[in-house]
Amino acid sequence: MKHIILVFFGFLLVSCSGAKMDQSTILNPNNETKNVRKDVLQNTSNGEDVKSSILTSKLKAYSTPENIEDIMVYLTSDELQGRDTGSEGISKAADFIENVFKKNNIQPYFTSYRDTLTNYTDGTAFNVVGYLPGTDAKLKNEFVVIGAHYDHIGLMSGQVADSIANGANDNASGTTTVLEFSKYFGELKGNKRSIIFALFSAEEKGLLGSKHLAGKLKDKNIDLYAMLNFEMVGVPMVDKDHSLYLTGYELSNLAEVSNRYAHKNLVGFLSKAKEFNLFRRSDNAPFHDVFNVPSQTYSTFDFTNFGEYHKVGDEASLMDYMHMATIVNETIPMITGIVNSPIKELKYN
Repeated sequence: MKHIILVFFGFLLVSCSGAKMDQSTILNPNNETKNVRKDVLQNTSNGEDVKSSILTSKLKAYSTPENIEDIMVYLTSDELQGRDTGSEGISKAADFIENVFKKNNIQPYFTSYRDTLTNYTDGTAFNVVGYLPGTDAKLKNEFVVIGAHYDHIGLMSGQVADSIANGANDNASGTTTVLEFSKYFGELKGNKRSIIFALFSAEEKGLLGSKHLAGKLKDKNIDLYAMLNFEMVGVPMVDKDHSLYLTGYELSNLAEVSNRYAHKNLVGFLSKAKEFNLFRRSDNAPFHDVFNVPSQTYSTFDFTNFGEYHKVGDEASLMDYMHMATIVNETIPMITGIVNSPIKELKYN
């Protein structure tokens, strides 16, 4: 585990709602005016480039390893007993997620944050679904779902020293990433499209949580633009020139658009993901089936960098919190671009 304290605190973006920005100044967290660093303004040709560069500068330290660790340690604690669907432990995880939403201006999308699954028959299970309305009069009627599953496999029989499968990489890491996004966008309130933050239950039972929500949103006839899913992002890939890979990479232009808004080679292709058809094995798949819009999963599990999949050894102590914070910070500009683009530029090939 890396315990690295970030010493750089970025600036806050002044113009989140599209108002014209003074290219020489931005506001820091205390609302004091400071000069923009010269390297931020370098090689920018217009106001939009300046905004993007300032945003990228600020986001270098938005999420910190300490923020990530605080969430991860709780979600993977023995108190939650591996977050098995329908268990008391996963209910405690849901309480935690709800509190994060409440503290960060994320509303419940339905009458409650908890949406009970109608396709789960072994007790009661629920997704946790938050909502941040869009700010644009027209684009707010379009939705982007940002999701991850928060369940895991619970207790494992036949284990002597430790029977709790705490599920750190799978998928407390994705859950934590989505919660960090909700905190950022909930504070900023600059998303032109509406965002649904969905934490799915019963993924380990056959994608039941995402199947339930996709069907329910389809019944509401929402205009879904894209579904962005996060799965197993707790440790970095090995010897890759990109930070994340995208399942179903060749199916859409999502990777190309993601990299353009990230201003770097953030998202790439992993041959193993195609070989094992990971596109069909995570919570993006039901949204693809029901809505037929770009619905894909971002991950860093490359089949060589983590050997504790579905084992009791999937512990928080193995996670790289600096890596996870970097993923959040580098992905926020990508999500910002997608939720704020004036046209639907994401397309299936």
